[in-house]
Amino acid sequence: MIPASFDYVRPASLGEAVQVLTDAGEDAKVLSGGQSLLPLLRLRLAYPSVLVDVGRLEELRGIRDEDHHVYIGATTTHDEVVRSPVVNAECPLVALATATVADPAVRHRGTLGGSLAHADPAGDLPAVAVALDMEFVIHSTSGERVVAARDFFLDYLETALELGDVLAGIRVPKLGEGWGFHYEKFHRTAQAWAIVGVAAAVRLSGQASGEGRRIEEARIGLTNMGPTPVRATQVESAVRGAGLNGGDAVREAAQNAAEDTSPPTDLHAAPDYRRHLARVLTHRALLSAAAAV
Repeated sequence: MIPASFDYVRPASLGEAVQVLTDAGEDAKVLSGGQSLLPLLRLRLAYPSVLVDVGRLEELRGIRDEDHHVYIGATTTHDEVVRSPVVNAECPLVALATATVADPAVRHRGTLGGSLAHADPAGDLPAVAVALDMEFVIHSTSGERVVAARDFFLDYLETALELGDVLAGIRVPKLGEGWGFHYEKFHRTAQAWAIVGVAAAVRLSGQASGEGRRIEEARIGLTNMGPTPVRATQVESAVRGAGLNGGDAVREAAQNAAEDTSPPTDLHAAPDYRRHLARVLTHRALLSAAAAV
């Protein structure tokens, strides 16, 4: 299909972008890589009268190490995130999950900020955001504000972004030494959305590998288990102190993965099947993350 007509604006600065969006109000949409927005336009599921293209604003692009966190500009592409030495060294879970997004063509055009702002609960990155307690740096005519990931995702495809807001970047906290990471994803094809996904970060006791090591701390984010990404806090509590020998304690803790979730029903899976997948994939993700320490 052909999109409805719209005006196209390419602002020269972040400040100009914010002003254009504020003036246009509800009729404006932000365009970056376009991997989420363009299909909606073609299907006429979105009818903006103004598209504000921020994809070429250098101030929204790039990755930098900033003491206790890594800052990733909103228009940084998935491919740039996957290849970044800083991301791989300081927050590898972001690189691991981003490498599973769609296919190479999408990863070369799609952006980290665009994917997170789209807020599809079947997307891979929102679950990582809540697991790592990311922070979202947002600009408006009122200035800059920072929103925690737990407060950013409000409902299905709905975020804390307000009229006139532009997501400028994302802060990813550094967890430090002793952590292992893994992203486990179940999907039909490489390009498909996740039926269920699990983002896991695990910190082990002790200094060296071997028998007797236990999980000191875990962070778990679930993909496509509700209208927003889910932080599996009951698993995090249950797995604390679990030994790795045999994996029985970890498997038992993972049985809590479906608690307090509301998985959707669609053509690909029923809620009960997604709950089963959440338990199985959480067990796998925890063990894989522990093995990566």
